[in-house]
Amino acid sequence: MKNKQRVQELLDFIDASPSPWHAVATMQQALHKASFECLSETNQWQLEPGGRYYVIRDDSSIIAFVAGHKPLAENGYKIIGAHTDSPGLRIKPHALFKSGELLCMGVEVYGGPILATFTDRDLSFAGRVSYRTRKGEIKTRLVRFEQALLRLPNLAIHMNRKVNEEGLKLDKQNELALLFSVSSQEQLADKAFTDLLTTQCNLAAEQILSWEFNIYDTQKGVFWGAEQEFYANSQLDNLASCHAGLNALLDEAVLNSGNTVVCAFFDHEEVGSESSKGADGSFLPDVLERIALASSLASEDYKRALAHSFMLSVDMAHAFQPNFPNAYEPEHKVYVNKGPVIKLNANQRYSSETISEAMFITWCQQADVPYQKYAHRTDIPCGSTIGPMSSAKLGIRTVDVGNAMWAMHSIRESAGVLDHRYMLDVMQCFFKS
Repeated sequence: MKNKQRVQELLDFIDASPSPWHAVATMQQALHKASFECLSETNQWQLEPGGRYYVIRDDSSIIAFVAGHKPLAENGYKIIGAHTDSPGLRIKPHALFKSGELLCMGVEVYGGPILATFTDRDLSFAGRVSYRTRKGEIKTRLVRFEQALLRLPNLAIHMNRKVNEEGLKLDKQNELALLFSVSSQEQLADKAFTDLLTTQCNLAAEQILSWEFNIYDTQKGVFWGAEQEFYANSQLDNLASCHAGLNALLDEAVLNSGNTVVCAFFDHEEVGSESSKGADGSFLPDVLERIALASSLASEDYKRALAHSFMLSVDMAHAFQPNFPNAYEPEHKVYVNKGPVIKLNANQRYSSETISEAMFITWCQQADVPYQKYAHRTDIPCGSTIGPMSSAKLGIRTVDVGNAMWAMHSIRESAGVLDHRYMLDVMQCFFKS
């Protein structure tokens, strides 16, 4: 029951977080409950030993940390990194347009989703709006439409006779528009969308300046399987890792361990991480350096701290799906509910190397957690994570790990109930070690 309770908390977290901006807001609420203080990058930082802090950059990346009382130069940082974004569809600036008698919503592809999985789902959208207050200030507000507003209906098989033989292929420009409503002759598409926003946000049309929205599936997460040993939801890649990392940080033994422990959750991983708030940007280096400065560390001692540091780059892994055996490296299949996966790649698509791998195995053994090792097929290009870029920027020893899952980048992904506890247990062991 304890395992299912932890996963139910994960499903609730994902259901409350239909966009990366909402995910950070949900984590912020949990941090507030644990007495974490919000820091602004524009202010001077004064940190107390044992103090609990977090900083948010542009609403969708967050770094939370505890300033340990152990000497930083000799003990370094213990970091868990993950990402808040998921592949999918983003709404275009001129959102609605007329097509015959219908109003449709224009979208573009964000990252690498399995587009066919977006068909015939109960879709809506969520994100943030930037607006001008009555005093002339620019502020942002989270927006979420709870009800299903959109749909991408499949073409009937009578008009696509080879769909079962050739698969569903959607032209990104011409065949991804989402159906929204029946259009009247007088209705202006832009005004219809603005009216929708003004009603939802309780703002005047002239106050709304800009917005960012992604499409999400309104179906909530569920358990499934003969013993309810699996679960399904959207955005398991990578909100499952964020949830595990955050809960490891909030463990009382971790909070009181004396270590300087850090959770860094970045936006834009699915599109390469090269942004001001991505893992390939300055966010994590800036925060680590400011922690060192607030601890009165000289430049050389900060470099010593980095040399003593370790990072878990946590992203989901590809579980073996027996219907497609040829998609996997035969000797490196990994399974759901069999423990965290250590991800290895000779071309440095993952940051794992012999020593970081051995250290992670040690923490798994200390936590009594099983582990697996994954290598991609040599003849299929391998994905990557935030691990290599973060490790390269900072010189911190890093290992890439993650829980096994099915249907990665589908709008509806699946994973194992036991694995979420396994990952949480080893994360806590790492933070306390």
